[in-house]
Amino acid sequence: MAHPAIKNTSSFERLEARISADKKNLLKNAADLSGRTLTEFVINSACEAASRIIQEYQQLRLSVKDRAVFVQALLNPASPSDKLLKAAKKYKKDVVSK
Repeated sequence: MAHPAIKNTSSFERLEARISADKKNLLKNAADLSGRTLTEFVINSACEAASRIIQEYQQLRLSVKDRAVFVQALLNPASPSDKLLKAAKKYKKDVVSK
């Protein structure tokens, strides 16, 4: 008895959505204009939107963290190092005095 071919579907998952005819026609038209199938167009568009949202979220999150670090540096400044003090002294001597 022959066994039916078994597809390896472990790397793919199904996504289903119900949309209005108007939205489907809009997506189909855009897909046609871009030379892609409706499925390719929808998947690529969704992935691009997802990447953009994730990037915006990460930038905002980093901005809040960076702001906190910056405020702490202003409120509690580190003491100048010997190299910085030496450079400031040299600057005053060479530039400010002229």
